[in-house]
Amino acid sequence: MQKALRVYGQVLRLVRRLPKDSRPYYAKYARENFVNYRDVEVSDTQILDELFLRAYNHSLWVLNKRYIYLVQYSVDESTANKLKEICCG
Repeated sequence: MQKALRVYGQVLRLVRRLPKDSRPYYAKYARENFVNYRDVEVSDTQILDELFLRAYNHSLWVLNKRYIYLVQYSVDESTANKLKEICCG
């Protein structure tokens, strides 16, 4: 559970790097996804690892997508690396 909260926190930190108009959408999307999987057993590490990797990959996809179309903002690479460290060990 602690790792899931850390991943969620890092995802929200990355969302704050997006343009203001898109932050609410992605924050809500992230919350909905974490809520949808809150019943996953903590002991099922394989499923959790897959979900954390999915969170990381999806976050990168969103950041890259937004970066391509809106080259106006900068992504704090250390925040993205922190998410990778938490999700992928």
